[in-house]
Amino acid sequence: MAPKSKKPKPAVTPKETGDATNKKTLFSNPRDALGSYIERPESYPSSVVVYYNDDFVAIHDLYPKSSLHLLLLPRDPSKFYEHPFDAFEDVEFLHKVQNEVKKLRALAARELQRRYGKYSSQESARREAMEQDPPVDELPPGRDWEKEIMTGIHAHPSMNHLHIHVMSVDRFATPFFVEIDDFPLAQDDKRRHPGREGYLKEDFKCWRCSRNFGNKFQELKKHLEKEYEAWKRL
Repeated sequence: MAPKSKKPKPAVTPKETGDATNKKTLFSNPRDALGSYIERPESYPSSVVVYYNDDFVAIHDLYPKSSLHLLLLPRDPSKFYEHPFDAFEDVEFLHKVQNEVKKLRALAARELQRRYGKYSSQESARREAMEQDPPVDELPPGRDWEKEIMTGIHAHPSMNHLHIHVMSVDRFATPFFVEIDDFPLAQDDKRRHPGREGYLKEDFKCWRCSRNFGNKFQELKKHLEKEYEAWKRL
């Protein structure tokens, strides 16, 4: 992934006492854990923080749900603790987030190509062309890795700070996921109230072939391992 920016001015300045326990106390609630990345992104290695600027921090999800799972964290203090449905009612803020998501999505796509390009059949012609001597005038397009990236939020966020998921499609599917490009949502959009739709009672299904596993999670898990291998070789 791309290296981090160097020492930008933090967008958030918490109260500091000089006591090392102050920072720990500030984010003592596990659901507030994303706050430390927003506050001090420069203190984390590039294996954790992908990049940061005055407005956003991009990190690797500590508990990934797919083979590549990133989070985009807005640094606007007025939006920290807003639910995505409320935060994205601010159209100017929404467009800012969507533009940054596009940048991170492109970065994630390049990372997928780096990881899986050597396995992908759609990349074979491109790889062969790159090895030709003399070089070809134009390389074949290869696999569209951006199509293998999904971006959005969860209708029931697991963390208090606003965050947007940028992740590869080989994931455990969730009915709470709402694509970022679907915002702003209409007021009567049923995804605003997923609990009312009985989503929590839905069966486990494969993200790729839609096979229904009922409540048999372990069977689904084994199946997903096979689907993952097939997916990366497309």
